[in-house]
Amino acid sequence: MKISLTTIKELREKTGAGVTIVKEAVEKSKGDFEKALLYLREKGVAKAEKRASKRAEKGFIYSYIHGDGSIGVMVELNSETDFVAKNEKFIDLAKEIALQIASNNPEYISISDIPREILSREEELASKEVDTNKSKEIIEKIISGRMQKFYQDFVLLEQRYFKDESKTVKDLINDKVAVLGEKIEIGRFVRFIIGSSATKSNL
Repeated sequence: MKISLTTIKELREKTGAGVTIVKEAVEKSKGDFEKALLYLREKGVAKAEKRASKRAEKGFIYSYIHGDGSIGVMVELNSETDFVAKNEKFIDLAKEIALQIASNNPEYISISDIPREILSREEELASKEVDTNKSKEIIEKIISGRMQKFYQDFVLLEQRYFKDESKTVKDLINDKVAVLGEKIEIGRFVRFIIGSSATKSNL
């Protein structure tokens, strides 16, 4: 099978992955761009799961000030080694996450960070809005869908990446795990808004 250089270039631009792994993805998917993209994403997820028990104690703190100075963000992105923390792709990822925070205003990093009382409140609200005449299975599906919408609005890792809504921020990170070969996690973040005492923070 002839490998399309255009497909390789587009995949590299979209994922930041190296030539070797991109060629492998194209070959495995028989030249299908979307299947190759899925293959790369699955490789990232698999690698992220494999390294989940590793300690990510190094990293980089990225700060972003919106053009007019009205919003400021600081985000700590962690890696296993200084070598990766100083890598340009890692720093670019920290930048993209800071822009995501500035743009989409999350409250939490992950679902596990949501206080139990907040989850209970949201589940109760979702339940109240459901037609009780529906079957239990449909009711559970509706509540699950509404909770997922809540996560996408307020949980950073579950949010749609603002530059490419086909992936979440979690997918964005896993893509870089596949490329850099180390565990990567968001340590904390803070978001400032000028003229407001309200500050979004995970510090």
